[in-house]
Amino acid sequence: MGTLQHKIDQAGGALAMLRNSQIGSYVFPVAPEFSNWRDEAEAWNNTAVLLDQSNHMVDLYVEGPDTIRLLSELGINKFQGFGRNKAKQFVCCNHEGEVIGDAVLFGLDDNRISLVGRPHIPNWVQYNAVAGGYDVVVDRDERSIASTRGRRTYRFEVQGPKAWEVLERVNGGPIEDIKFFQMGQIKIAGRNVRALKHGMAAAPGLELWGPADEGEEVRAAILEAGRDLGLIQGGARAYSTASTESGWYASVLPAIYTDPKLKDYRNWLPDRGFEAGASLGGSLMSDRIEDYYIKPWDAGYNFIDFDRDFVGRDALLAARHQPRLKKVTLLWNNDDVVDIFRSQFNVGDERCKFMEAPAAYYATFPFDTVMKNGRKIGGFSTYVVYSSNARRWISLALLDANSVGDGDEVELTWGEPNGGSNRPLVERHRQCTVRATVAPSPLQSAVREGYRPYLAA
Repeated sequence: MGTLQHKIDQAGGALAMLRNSQIGSYVFPVAPEFSNWRDEAEAWNNTAVLLDQSNHMVDLYVEGPDTIRLLSELGINKFQGFGRNKAKQFVCCNHEGEVIGDAVLFGLDDNRISLVGRPHIPNWVQYNAVAGGYDVVVDRDERSIASTRGRRTYRFEVQGPKAWEVLERVNGGPIEDIKFFQMGQIKIAGRNVRALKHGMAAAPGLELWGPADEGEEVRAAILEAGRDLGLIQGGARAYSTASTESGWYASVLPAIYTDPKLKDYRNWLPDRGFEAGASLGGSLMSDRIEDYYIKPWDAGYNFIDFDRDFVGRDALLAARHQPRLKKVTLLWNNDDVVDIFRSQFNVGDERCKFMEAPAAYYATFPFDTVMKNGRKIGGFSTYVVYSSNARRWISLALLDANSVGDGDEVELTWGEPNGGSNRPLVERHRQCTVRATVAPSPLQSAVREGYRPYLAA
């Protein structure tokens, strides 16, 4: 097996490798729909939804006396008081202070944790645990797409305004006082189930997990308990809109492709792994991959602990007064979206890039150019979806904080230049301009206020 560095060298650079990736559509490992994706997406806003997260994320377990030291030397987070039954959004940077990625960090015991998320962060932590000589044991449970032995745990999420009522009903009584983004335990179908408390649609809910062989019994009990309360299962199509609605930058392009200090890491990563197979697409074109990297505060990660050393600390200190990007939602102009769909009836290459519903991103890492008053502004638009809750197309955007404010109108370029790239998901098309209105991210103020307290914890 080759390495990521070898694949980059063969392609003539990381940009060429990512822009010409031949990866096809990502098949989310759960049913696309259980009823229809519109009702399923609206359930987390109106009633309650059960989402199955059992198969699409890596679970990395780290245990040993150096566990917290390892995490604190890699992550930008604060770690005072972290331990059993605590959780946080764990963010890592490269030596230049550019984000490698994020994952949810679960404190299973005082010296035992699990990291759950896309492969970026589990890979980075696993490499450093070994290369840095830390006194820890690392154990990896691959996501289903890369696993040959099946998953060890199920992982469900129950969210929405009626979620807590469903959960207390299935628990057989009131749930112990679990603080926001901390963990506890409930009973479901006679099983002990670990639970993380967080929120969606401004209402408390739980993320639940346990041994994989208990998953179907637990699922059935939850669905039965919530049937008359409007609880429904959410499939892959509805789930694909959740991150943009909630204002989470789901997959940052990991800033690992050019840092000279990370060459050994690139030689450790395989040539068939996530970082090697991912694709870069959209209208934002640059000959520097660094222009696609972000600093943590650009994505709203403002919980940096400068009182200790970690990878990227000095660079972030030096850059803390530089211009920043602001995370916003772009509300796409309805008439311009209709024109994109109308163009699908044009002959030849005169159609615009097709917008797959409800998630219209056609690259692992989508980046689209944004203009204001005819002038390109710093930042980009990414991850465009149809929000059934907002009843319109929206995208997440990170834009120059000094150039945009709520209510401003901007224009984004939809589609790739020169008729599109040679990637399998890109048909021949023409670029077009879409007007959009700048709005907060997430759109709902109650959600914005509810998501943030745990980040600095």
